Amino acid sequence: MKKLLLFSSLLLCAFLNAQNVKITGTVKDSLGNGLEMVNIMATKKMDGSMEGYAISNYEGKFSILVPEGNTYLLTASYLGMKATVVEVDLMEKIAVEPLQIVLREDKQLLDGVELVYEMPVVVRGDTIIYNTDSFTNGSERKLGDVLKKLPGIQVDDDGGIKVEGKTVSKVMVDGKDFFDGDSKLATKNIPADALSKVEVLKNYNEVDQMRGLGNDEENVALNIKLKEGKEDFWFGEVEGGLGYGEKTRYLGSTKLFYYSPDTSVNLIGKSNNTGEVPFTFSDYFRFSGGFKNFNQGGGTSFNINDSGLGFLITQNDRAHELQSHFGAANATHQLSKKWSFSAFSIYSDNQTRFIQQSVKNYIQTGATEFTSNNSAQQNRLGLLKLSSVYKPNHRFQLDYDVFLKNINQGENGETISEFFDENGSVQNQIEEQKQNSAISINQNINAYYTLNANNIFAGYFQHLYQDEDPFYNAILRLQPFVSVLPLNEDQDSFNINQNRRISTNKFDAKIDFYHIINDLSNINLNLGSIYSRQQFNSSIFEIAEDGEVNYFEDKDLENDVNYRFRDVFFGTKYKVKTGIFTFTPGLTLHNFNIYLEDQKGQRENNMTMLLPNFHTNLQLRNSESLTFTYNMIADFTDINNVAEGYIFSNYNRLFRGNREIENGIFHNLNLNYSNFSMFNFTSIYGNLSYSKRINAIRNNTFIENINTISSVINSDFVDETLSANGSFQKKFRKYSANLKSNISLSTLNLVVNGQNRESENFTQNYEGSLETNFKSSPNFEIGYNFSNNTYKNGDLESTFLTHRPFANIEYDFLNAFTVTADYSYFNYRDREGSIANEYSFLNAKLYYQKPESVYEFSLNASNLLNVQSINRDSFNENYNITSQFFVQPRIIMFSVKYNL
Repeated sequence: MKKLLLFSSLLLCAFLNAQNVKITGTVKDSLGNGLEMVNIMATKKMDGSMEGYAISNYEGKFSILVPEGNTYLLTASYLGMKATVVEVDLMEKIAVEPLQIVLREDKQLLDGVELVYEMPVVVRGDTIIYNTDSFTNGSERKLGDVLKKLPGIQVDDDGGIKVEGKTVSKVMVDGKDFFDGDSKLATKNIPADALSKVEVLKNYNEVDQMRGLGNDEENVALNIKLKEGKEDFWFGEVEGGLGYGEKTRYLGSTKLFYYSPDTSVNLIGKSNNTGEVPFTFSDYFRFSGGFKNFNQGGGTSFNINDSGLGFLITQNDRAHELQSHFGAANATHQLSKKWSFSAFSIYSDNQTRFIQQSVKNYIQTGATEFTSNNSAQQNRLGLLKLSSVYKPNHRFQLDYDVFLKNINQGENGETISEFFDENGSVQNQIEEQKQNSAISINQNINAYYTLNANNIFAGYFQHLYQDEDPFYNAILRLQPFVSVLPLNEDQDSFNINQNRRISTNKFDAKIDFYHIINDLSNINLNLGSIYSRQQFNSSIFEIAEDGEVNYFEDKDLENDVNYRFRDVFFGTKYKVKTGIFTFTPGLTLHNFNIYLEDQKGQRENNMTMLLPNFHTNLQLRNSESLTFTYNMIADFTDINNVAEGYIFSNYNRLFRGNREIENGIFHNLNLNYSNFSMFNFTSIYGNLSYSKRINAIRNNTFIENINTISSVINSDFVDETLSANGSFQKKFRKYSANLKSNISLSTLNLVVNGQNRESENFTQNYEGSLETNFKSSPNFEIGYNFSNNTYKNGDLESTFLTHRPFANIEYDFLNAFTVTADYSYFNYRDREGSIANEYSFLNAKLYYQKPESVYEFSLNASNLLNVQSINRDSFNENYNITSQFFVQPRIIMFSVKYNL
C-alpha cells in the first residue's frame, strides 16, 4: 500500500511540475460587451491536435493551460458569429499577454452551428453538449467510465449519475428511453466506443406543453448520441469466462443494441457466480417504471409500505456465496408520426448465502446478545412495462402505461443466539424460514391539452393493485414470548408459523389548469383525489412435535382488517419571475377521511387541513443558482400500522399496529446551491435540509432481556433531522481533484418500557481524491475516505470509525495490453477500543486486445489478498449492532469477449 501511494504521489508531482503556460484573454462583441459561453479551442499549428479548450465566463474572460514550446492556434467560436483564429507563439517564451478577441456577426448561421458543435463542450441554453472524444483516452469500457471524465458529471459506485449535484432522472440513447431511463443499467452496459456525444438536458420536462410551467430546476436528463456507423445494424458484445475460487467460477454476458430512426432494441443478459449483481432487491423497489407522484408538493404523504419479512438487500460485498442470473429487453418503435410504443422486461434471480456474526447491545436492558447466522436466500424478480404515447398535434398528447412487478423470495437460516441474564448464559438455537410472493399492477393515463396560447389543461389518473402473501416460520429451542403465545410447553422445540395476506387498490386522479399571465408568470389550479382500499389478514399457529396443528383463538394473534383512506384536495400555485428570482407559493385545501373495520368494530375520522408550500429559485448566473423549498406535509400510514394483531418480525421481535394512530405533521425545508463554471471547470454543490416532525408515528417498545414487543404511537415530542452534504470538483488540464462530504444529525424520541428516551444519531463521511486523465501515460487515482458514526441512546453512546485510503491505476503498454488495479485499506474500530479490524481489498485485471481486433482476452483477479470478512455497524431504537460478514474468497477468472 505504501509503495503504491508513493508511486502515485511521485507521478502526480512530476505532472504538476511540468512546464505549462496559461493563456488568458477576453472575448467581446463589436460593441465591446463581454460574451459568455464562447468556445475557445487551442490546437497545435504543426499538426492540428487539440491541447486545450475553454469557455468564457459571464465577463467574457477565458483561461487555457497548454504545454510550452509550441505554436498554437486559438479558435474562438460563438453561435451566430464568425469564428476568429489567433496565433500564439510559445516556442521560446513562457508567458503571454492577455488576449483581446473580438467576434462579429455572421449571417451564415449554419456554418457557425457546425463549427461550434465540434467543440469539446457546447452550451446552448439549458443544454450542455460534450464531445466525448475530447475527454477520453480510449481505455474506457462503459458509459459510466466516460461520464466520470466529463466536467460537472459524477457517477457513484451504484451507477447513479449526478450533474452539478442534481440526480439524473432519465437516460436516453438517440432520443429514445433506455430501459425507461434507468441510469444504472445505462452506465454499466452501454459500450463506451459507441458514444459520440453526451447531451445534458437541464430543466427537463418530457411533455412539450408543460415546459416552464412548473419548477423543473432539479430535473436533469441525459441523451447519448451514437457514433456514425452504429445505426441500422446490431452492435454490442458477447463474453464468457471460467475461473476458480474455492470452486469453479463462471460468467456469461451478452449485450446487444440496435438503433434506427424509428426503432431501438436493447438486449442484456448476464449469468455468474462471481459476486456481480446486475439487479438487486433494492433496484427492484427503486425501479418505479417512470411512474411519478404527481401529487408531490400537494402536502399529502400516503405510501403503500412493503410488507416483506426483513430480507437483507443483496450486496456482493456482504455475501459468502452469490449466484446471479439476469435478463433484460427493451424496445421502442415509432408506429407513425403521431404514435410511438415502447416496452421493457427484466428478470433477475439472485441466490445468496450469508454467514455473519453479530454483537447486539440492547439499550434499555443492558443485555448483550451474540449471534451467529448462516442463511441461504433467493430473490426472483420480474418487471414488465408497456407504454404508448399518442400526439396527433402540438396541442394534445395522451400517454398510457401499464407496469407489472412480481417477486418471489425465500430465505432459510440457522441462528445461534447467546445472551446473559441473572441465571448466566442462555443459548437458543433457531431455524427460520421466510417466504414472500407479491404482485403489483400499476396503470397510468396522462392527457395534456393546450386550449390556446394562455390556457393549458393536464389530467392524470393512476390505479395500483397490489397483493402480497408473506409467510414466516421459526423453530426455537427456547419458548418465546411466554406472556403472549399460548404454546404447548411439553416439547423440546417450538414450531411457530404465521400466514399473512395484504391486498391493496389505490386510485389517484388530478386535473391541472395553467393560465399563463405573461412570459414571467402563471397560475396553476388543481383538483384531485387519493383513494386507497386495503385488506389485511393474518394468523399465528403452532405445529407440535407430533404434527398436531394448534390454531390460536386469541384475537390478539390474528388480523381481519379493512382500511380505507381518502383525500380530496383543491390547490393553487402562483409562479412569478422577477429579476433573478422565481417565486412559487402554493396552498392546498384537503379533506381527509379514514375508515377502519377490524375485530373491535368500526372507526371513522374526518378532518380538513390547509397545507402551504413554497419554492423559490435564485438564478445568480447561468451556471450558478440557489434554490429553497418548504413543504408542510400531513403524513398518514397505511394498513400495516393499524392492524392490532401481533406480527412476527423475527424470532425475538413481535409487532402490532394501533387502530387509534393519527397522522403526523412534517415541516421540510431544503436549500440547494449549485455552481458549475465552464470558465475554470469547477463544480460546487451543497445541500442543507431540515425536517421537523410533530405527532410523528414512533415505536412504543417493551423489551425483556433480548425479546421485544413493539407497537406504534404518536410521539408527544418533536423529532428533528438536520443534514448537509456537498461536493467540490476541479478539473485541470489532465487531472481532477474531488472532495465530498455527508453529515447528518437526527434526534428522535422513543418510548421503551414505558419511559421516554431521546435517541441521537450523528453520522459523518468525508472523501477526497486526485485522479489523472493522460492520453498515453499511466492513469491513477489516490484518495482517502473517513467515516464517523456516533449513536447515542439514553446513557449509552457508541462511536465507530472507519479510515479507508484507496488507490486505483490503469496502464496501457505494448499497444495491446491494459492492466487495471484498485486497492482499498480498511481500518475499522470503535472509540472504546473493544472492536478493531483491519483488512485490505485488492482487485486487478489484465486485458489483451490487438488494435482493430474484435476479440479481447482478460485475466481477472478479485479479492487478491483473500480477505475473509468485513465489518458493518448500525443502530435502531432497540440496540446498537456490530456485524462481521464473511465474504467471497479470492477468485481468478479468464474470459474472452467478442465485440460485434
